[in-house]
Amino acid sequence: MKKCLALLIALCLLPSLAAAETVVTSFYPIYLFTLNLLDGVEGVTVRNLAAPDTGCLHDYQLQTGDMKLLSEADAFLINGAGMESYLTSVFEAFPSLPVTDASAGIALLEADLDGLSVGESETLYNAHVWLDAENAAAMVANLAGGLIAACPDHAEAIAANRDAYIARLTTLDEALTAGLADLPRRDIITFHEAFPYFANAYGLNVAAVVNREPGDALSPAALGQLVLLVRDLGIPPLFVEPQYEDLAAQTLARETGAAVYMLDPVVTGPETDVPLTYYEDVMLANMAVLQEALGTGE
Repeated sequence: MKKCLALLIALCLLPSLAAAETVVTSFYPIYLFTLNLLDGVEGVTVRNLAAPDTGCLHDYQLQTGDMKLLSEADAFLINGAGMESYLTSVFEAFPSLPVTDASAGIALLEADLDGLSVGESETLYNAHVWLDAENAAAMVANLAGGLIAACPDHAEAIAANRDAYIARLTTLDEALTAGLADLPRRDIITFHEAFPYFANAYGLNVAAVVNREPGDALSPAALGQLVLLVRDLGIPPLFVEPQYEDLAAQTLARETGAAVYMLDPVVTGPETDVPLTYYEDVMLANMAVLQEALGTGE
C-alpha cells in the first residue's frame, strides 16, 4: 500500500504531466513560424487548425473538430489582418483563450475591392502579409511574445529560437532584395491577390489581379479587357499558384501569347517532417522563377 501511495505521489509530481501545453495555429504560414519558434522545446504540442492543403482561409468555416481542438488549446496563434474571418465565433466560444495576432503593428495594404460593396466605415486589408520577409520577421516576433506568455517555463528557449529565426529571415530578405534588384521587367499579372506585399517589398508591379478570390469565374468581358491590358503592357508573364486551378491563365495565355509561371504563396505544404527552412526555401524558389520570367534567369 505504501509503495502504491509513493508511486502515485511521484506521478503527480512529474513536471511533464503538469506542464504539457497545446498551441494551435490558424493556417500554414503561422504553423511554419511556430514550428521554428518551438524547435527543441519539450512539452509543447503544435496543432494546425486548417488542413495543410487548405491554402488561404477564404470563406473558411470552423468545423466541429476545430472547436474541439480550440477547447483544448492553451494559446491560439493567428495571421490577423482579416485572414481568419471566423474570429468572432472563437471569441464568443472561448473568451479566455489567449489569441496572438501575428500581423499586429505591421503596416497593412488595403485590399483591391474591384467593385465589391462594403460599408462606408469599413476598410478591408490584404491579409497576405507574410510574403514580405521583413514582415515575416515581425510576425515571428509577435508570435514569440504570445508563446512566451502562454509557455513562460520555455521563455528562454523560445527567445533564442526567435532571435535565430529572425536572423535567418533578415538574410532571406537581403537575398530577395539583391536577387530581384536588376530585373529588366517589373510588371506581373497574378490570379489571386496574394502578392502585393511581395511586390512592394522587392520592387515589382502587380499590373493586374485577375481574380481577387481564387475560384471566381472570369467573364468574357473581363477576359477581353485583360487581353487588351496584357498586350498594352507588352505581354508580361502570368503567375498562377499551385493551390488553384489555372484555366483562366491558360485561356489568357492562348489569347495573348503570354508565358505562364508558378509562384507559391507558402500556404500549403507537408504536415509532418516539415523542414524548418520551408518558408525560406519556397521564397527563394519564387525568386528564381521571377528571375527566369522577368529576364535574368539562366
